Amino acid sequence: MSSLALTLLYLLAAVLGVVACRSLKLPPMLGYLAAGILIGPHALALAQNSESVRHLGEFGVVFLMFAIGLEFSLPKLRAMRKQVFGLGLLQVAATMLAAVIGTLVLARWLGGVWDVGWQTAVALAGTMAMSSTAIVGKLLAERAELESEHGRQIMGILLFQDLAVVPLLVLVPALGSSPDELLLALGLALVKATVLVGLLLTGGQKFMRWWLTQVARRKSEELFMLNLLLITLGLAWLTELAGLSLALGAFIAGVLVSETEYRHQVGTDIRPFHDVLLGLFFITIGMMLDWHILIEQWALVLLLLVAPLLLKLGIILLLARSMGATTGVALRTGLFLAQAGEFGFVLLSLTQQSGLIRPALLNPILAAMVLSMLATPFLIQYSNWIVMKLVASDWLQQSLQMTTIARKSIGTSGHVVICGFGRCGQNLARMLEHEGIPYMALDLDPDRVRQAAAAGHSVVYGDASRLQALMAAGLVRARAVAVTYLDIQSSLKVLANTRTHAPQIPVVVRTQDDLHLDKLRNAGATEVVPEAIEGSLMLASHALALVGVPMRRVLRLVQDQRDARYNLLRGYFHGADDDTANEIDQERMTTVTLPPGAATVGQALGQLALHAMGVKVVNLRHSNGRMSAPLDEIALAVGDTLVLSGHPAALALAEDRLLRG
Repeated sequence: MSSLALTLLYLLAAVLGVVACRSLKLPPMLGYLAAGILIGPHALALAQNSESVRHLGEFGVVFLMFAIGLEFSLPKLRAMRKQVFGLGLLQVAATMLAAVIGTLVLARWLGGVWDVGWQTAVALAGTMAMSSTAIVGKLLAERAELESEHGRQIMGILLFQDLAVVPLLVLVPALGSSPDELLLALGLALVKATVLVGLLLTGGQKFMRWWLTQVARRKSEELFMLNLLLITLGLAWLTELAGLSLALGAFIAGVLVSETEYRHQVGTDIRPFHDVLLGLFFITIGMMLDWHILIEQWALVLLLLVAPLLLKLGIILLLARSMGATTGVALRTGLFLAQAGEFGFVLLSLTQQSGLIRPALLNPILAAMVLSMLATPFLIQYSNWIVMKLVASDWLQQSLQMTTIARKSIGTSGHVVICGFGRCGQNLARMLEHEGIPYMALDLDPDRVRQAAAAGHSVVYGDASRLQALMAAGLVRARAVAVTYLDIQSSLKVLANTRTHAPQIPVVVRTQDDLHLDKLRNAGATEVVPEAIEGSLMLASHALALVGVPMRRVLRLVQDQRDARYNLLRGYFHGADDDTANEIDQERMTTVTLPPGAATVGQALGQLALHAMGVKVVNLRHSNGRMSAPLDEIALAVGDTLVLSGHPAALALAEDRLLRG
């Protein structure tokens, strides 16, 4: 094949693999692996695992390490230090120790290709200690479990694994030296890494900020991108020149950029290179796999699949339990992290290049790693079922948690259920308290819940995306639900549960911007409040006031913008002190209470066709005080109050129809 034909083949395989995985709701990484297996020399043999393609795939690892370095944040590490440097450190250390011992025992027992030294055992142990950040992080986000107790533990362990790759990238090539030169190679690699990292991190941060500022001032996206590629690949080349790995230099480049104000722009710009080249890397990994091994050595592959899964699961379970987690949380954490990871492939490839592993041993290990990653989505999907079956106390623990929530909300009705008690949730709670409206808040941060409850707030520990927690918080007795956090997947779960079990309850959802507006509205959100729009309105109002625009006109302009954006804020209730000279044609709001004998009592709201008059029913308050969304099938009763929005003439006609027919 020509270079162009080979490139097209890789792209076609990548597209088909990703489309298939998207259709099955599996991570794209599995599609790349499957595509590599299919077109590789051991299957259809459409392409050979050539050196040029392998080098191209290595650039995917470079950009992966750059992205990891870009996410490196000292405040983030400090906030998660217990999970990262406690549970994460112990997991990597314990897994590597157990893997080294297990590999050496297996080598003595099986012999043959398994007759490996401790250097190979250490390299393979580093491979086994890794889990898949890409797969697990994506599935956690989709399941809205990032902020759950097991979610925080999982992300802490994954973060330490990402950091642990850096010394392993230095260690594995050094282990490939001859026994006589091993200590010298290890010491030299350590000195090189220390000196290089020290020089780059001490003076490199100031230089990086100055340089990127100079580039940004030229206001050229092309120039900024070229410099970004130059920095990433240049530092990777520098570390390789020093006898270290390309990936180490890329990680350092990411750390340097992360300390500047351009990190978010850089993260967006580098994403296409990262995704495409990393996909090519996984295709080359898939091409290395000989599927015949699965048939010829199925028992060995099964052993290499099951033993590491159970070993990592057991280690994480014991460590999490010893650090205070419940058995259910510890088991969930282990189930999420038992598989192999993308960095495991990186280290395995580096182990092969260093001459530490024979091809006859490489293929069974590679096959077991690929199978473990294929099994991960299913392990995670059924993790709750597995935990319920194996841990009887987990059901009891969840029941006690629901009982705690229910006991606190049992005497409350007509309240607001606040999902999330961060800054936004706390501000809402203060305003509700000021107006004498009860509320019940659910939050997953135990420290925040403990402090807020001690201060007298009605807040309990609970996952608002779970139906049991919402019902225990008195969803069916509530007046409204407010989702105050920015997790879209969790918001959609809250909306689905509310619409199914309490469709009359209005739900207000907070978002970052308008990106998911239609999805949230279709899911049943009464109103969606984007922070970006509110921030822009406040900024505009202050700017207009500062340049001399009269305050009344500023407020009118802001109200017009809100009228165009929010259904519930369209119009206003007219008062005697309003300036009516210029408001004849402005939308306003009014209320109509149905007295005994009103012509529309007993009729369905949809039959009145008020919208045909240009009037919108914003809300409906029943005679018993309960609020509900204005659904067409609701029958009106004596004492019901309708909140109407429209122009004055249309409102007058609507009121006449409601009262006289």
